[in-house]
Amino acid sequence: MWLYHRFPLPFREVEEVMLERGVIVSHETVRRWCAKFGQVYANELRRRRPRPEDTWHLDEVFIKINGERRYLWRAVYQHGNVLDILVQPKRDTHAAVRFFRRLLKGLEYVPRVIVTDKLRSYGAAHRQVMPGVEHRTSKYLNNLAENSHQPTRQRERAMKGFRSVGGAQRFLSAFSGVPPHFRPRRHLMTTPGYRAEMTVRFAIWYQAAGAAGRPATT
Repeated sequence: MWLYHRFPLPFREVEEVMLERGVIVSHETVRRWCAKFGQVYANELRRRRPRPEDTWHLDEVFIKINGERRYLWRAVYQHGNVLDILVQPKRDTHAAVRFFRRLLKGLEYVPRVIVTDKLRSYGAAHRQVMPGVEHRTSKYLNNLAENSHQPTRQRERAMKGFRSVGGAQRFLSAFSGVPPHFRPRRHLMTTPGYRAEMTVRFAIWYQAAGAAGRPATT
């Protein structure tokens, strides 16, 4: 599962990598593992993160699913970690309200500031769901959210698109949680510091896998 979510490898290439390591596993088994446990592991990693900062950046981008245009809604906080994603057919007020409520579900706090582009749906949803939160709209302030779409675009090309809304939601929800865990801000670290940080992150990954009730080797 780590290989599939961390690198742009199709299931058959994951099977080949595992075979080279002496592990015999079918690509179809890997696919079932990812579908069943990917979101569970991503949720465990998110639970181990510090509480999100108080400034959230929201953005939406279109994706093609079985040849039809759909919209991927994404929220990130200051350092680029993804709060949540949601695939929806539209980007109107109803879709924005639904995404806002999904973000706040289960939380005991609200952000201090949300940053979006000038799409009117955000303003309408803000007034309905989070009227007490400061709302900033600027194309340039929201670069953080826009840049966070790049790994999704790269993976979308590698996968040659998504085949169903449900499949896209399941994959992207796990994908937004697993790979970022293995991408510390390397440009701010020395090489020894980076290696030490990655050692810690792998340990957290094994803990998350174990907490999900599955062997850490998956």
